[in-house]
Amino acid sequence: MIRFNATIKKYGQQGEKTGWTFVEIPESLAQQLYPGNKKSFRVKGTLDALPIVAQALIPISGGDFILPLKAELRKLLGKRMGESILLKITWDSNPDPVPMPEDFATCLEDEPTASENFKKLPRSHQHYYIRWFNSAKTEPTRVKRMAQAIIALSKGKHYGEMIRELKKESEA
Repeated sequence: MIRFNATIKKYGQQGEKTGWTFVEIPESLAQQLYPGNKKSFRVKGTLDALPIVAQALIPISGGDFILPLKAELRKLLGKRMGESILLKITWDSNPDPVPMPEDFATCLEDEPTASENFKKLPRSHQHYYIRWFNSAKTEPTRVKRMAQAIIALSKGKHYGEMIRELKKESEA
């Protein structure tokens, strides 16, 4: 486990990371967590006193990593850009997977192409879909999202492609 203070930062114009809020993890500390690794990996521990599990550390140039801080996490922490945060983290060698919703599993059984394409996705990308369903506030919205996902997966689209397509359709 490593323990250190970091300052919350935010990317300006930075390609796909534009607008992300994060803390930097220097290469020397990341190597203490997962020696020899240069790819994304998951960590668990605490941010200040808030427990975290299965949070991604993402590599950036120079061997350093970042820990993205989504809005929900920042709200729970009560922290903003420029403030300091105490990290106590360790490598999460067995991050808890997001459970597959039974209703979506049933949908995939009925659509073999969508099912095969879903299984080909990295686990983290499968989780995007599942979290999207689970974040629906009403059952009709959840059902609509699952139908949209099945259509997109049948076409071989990943989550980001589907969301961009749905946004274009809504703007037209």
